[in-house]
Amino acid sequence: MTREDEALPLNSVRAFVAIAREKSVTRAAHTLGTTQSSVSRHLAVLENYLGAPLIDRRGRYTELTEFGRLFANAVSEPLDTIFFTAQRMRRRDRADTNRIVVRTSLSTFAYTLLIPNLQAFSNEMGGAVVDVMSSLSLPSTTDGFDVLITRDLALSEPSDHWEMHKEQLVCVGAPQHVSGKGLLAVRTLPMLTITSRPDILPTWLRSMNLKPDDIKLGARYDHHYLALPAVTTGKCLLVAPEIVVSDLIRQGLLCLVEGSRASSGMQYRAYAVDRSANPMLARAFCRWLVRLCRNAGTGDAA
Repeated sequence: MTREDEALPLNSVRAFVAIAREKSVTRAAHTLGTTQSSVSRHLAVLENYLGAPLIDRRGRYTELTEFGRLFANAVSEPLDTIFFTAQRMRRRDRADTNRIVVRTSLSTFAYTLLIPNLQAFSNEMGGAVVDVMSSLSLPSTTDGFDVLITRDLALSEPSDHWEMHKEQLVCVGAPQHVSGKGLLAVRTLPMLTITSRPDILPTWLRSMNLKPDDIKLGARYDHHYLALPAVTTGKCLLVAPEIVVSDLIRQGLLCLVEGSRASSGMQYRAYAVDRSANPMLARAFCRWLVRLCRNAGTGDAA
């Protein structure tokens, strides 16, 4: 029997998943590039840890027990995800000089402006590859990224930084509902709220000299990118950073409520960390990002 606090033998789990897929200890050993006896030892360790048999050997064939099938179904997909993610992020020891990882806390900015324009940066830099991940957690020096794009996260490690964009807020709605109505539309149409940015609506109301009682609250969404389909197709309004709705305004899918522009006091920044394996590419990306924000034509960029 194993102790309650004994660590899970991950190598044994990997060996068992290979057995479950190959339906053979011998073939699992070949897949893993090891010996049959090694795989058998890993299997015994895992069975001892779990306290139950995982396979039935029937001649040359291996069948999972009912417990084994349940365990394989539970761990196979997460294990694949772990190995795939590790392989994608294992860059520090490879001569991968034309690839960077960009981390951002601005998911809607990434969705509406950054990602649709990444091909232009790739073309400009001779086929550079940019991996993008989003996270609201505080970054640390052990996190695997080259560039941080943020509005509200602090970065304590050595880095160069660029002031990308001064955030402007605007109120928008579908053209048929707000065109020509100005701020009068605010008093008649429900206003969507974004739970990840609780600061936006109070800041905007103060700038417009409006009180919370002057508006009617509508549906709530976690992020702006979830609310954009609702405001383009529904009878409602949304206060959002102008930079994330500017393209929809240009396309005529959204209409700016006249007189609704206000500064949020927030600044978007890009950091190229000194520990990057590709510092020149990371810095080139940050400079390109500043140009991208400026060309969006929605406020000032430093």
